[in-house]
Amino acid sequence: MFHPMKFLKVVILLLAALPAFTQPRHWTPAEANQWYSRESWLVGANFIPSTASNQLEMWQAGTFDPLTIDRELGWAESLGMNTVRVFLHDMLWEKDSSGFEKRINVFLRIADKHRIKPIFVLFDSCWDPFPEIGPQPPPKPGIHNSRWVQSPRADVLANPKKYDQLLAYVQGIIYDYSHDKRILAWDLWNEPGNKGSGDYGPHEPANKVELVTALLPRVFEYARAALPTQPITVGLWQGDWSSPDKLTPIDKIAVENSDVISFHNYGPPEEFEKHVHWLQAYQRPILCTEYMARPRGSTFQAILPIAKKYNVTAINWGLVAGKTQTIFSWDSWKNPSTDPEPKVWFHDILRPDGRPYSVEEVDFIRSITARGDKSKAARTK
Repeated sequence: MFHPMKFLKVVILLLAALPAFTQPRHWTPAEANQWYSRESWLVGANFIPSTASNQLEMWQAGTFDPLTIDRELGWAESLGMNTVRVFLHDMLWEKDSSGFEKRINVFLRIADKHRIKPIFVLFDSCWDPFPEIGPQPPPKPGIHNSRWVQSPRADVLANPKKYDQLLAYVQGIIYDYSHDKRILAWDLWNEPGNKGSGDYGPHEPANKVELVTALLPRVFEYARAALPTQPITVGLWQGDWSSPDKLTPIDKIAVENSDVISFHNYGPPEEFEKHVHWLQAYQRPILCTEYMARPRGSTFQAILPIAKKYNVTAINWGLVAGKTQTIFSWDSWKNPSTDPEPKVWFHDILRPDGRPYSVEEVDFIRSITARGDKSKAARTK
């Protein structure tokens, strides 16, 4: 459907941003480090309220849940967290950009009340490649992230004629929040080129990696043309980053265009530290935007001391157990759990009533952040 006002807004944005296309605004390492020096050590979680199974359910008008968001971000604050990473979706913008932004504004007011600055993620290559707007199906029992959805849809990614609407979303939403001090950063694409995961691989475009590799530079270009005062980034998530010649084409695009370097690591502490050493070569702030998988040795007690030592931002996967079911492991896609919960949770920290999975664990988080306040959390016993 053609939206005259949306089209006019995009035209205005493009005209206003023309100088940015000829004068790249990629931050220098000095500028990036100056920005980072103004922030306290950043610790947080990838956040979705426990009442939502995916990005669409979190943000759609009928299921947007500010009461739960407020309660759960209060618990994050009580742990000493000062940032969260939150996923948006292009279909929400395409359907109703003004309504979507109203709900983002509500979220930002709540986060700001709890002294939390979010990183917003615009696109995501993981899980279901064919999301649909509207009521979301219930989670599949015992399966990790069984309803998480990709952005953009696989058929949109495979159709270059649809790219204008994707790029309008990138530039439009960043432009509208380009000077919002409540936002920490923009993560343009989560795990670009990831082939769906779970049972979805066979339904992906065969040339998905090539499609993302071609589109990603334009996403950076349009994001930068929106003139954000916040840094932009795309994270490294697999492979060998020990030298530039070992980077994949996607990783090279990410490193060469990101204002701050971000990465994922779900491995044990020695692997985490090795990756930090690799990334220090770029002389930019380092943000770990996903970690913490207990059975794999990636725990708070193992990783947070290393992150603090090197002043690396540490954002674990999951805050409150809920409809994403990420207490179950990735392997649950092949072998769904028949138990209400595993003995050892894969991700997440708290139960839906605020009680911790591990009292020892949350006490450690509060101790190392030195910001936590037990009086704001639910009872731990």
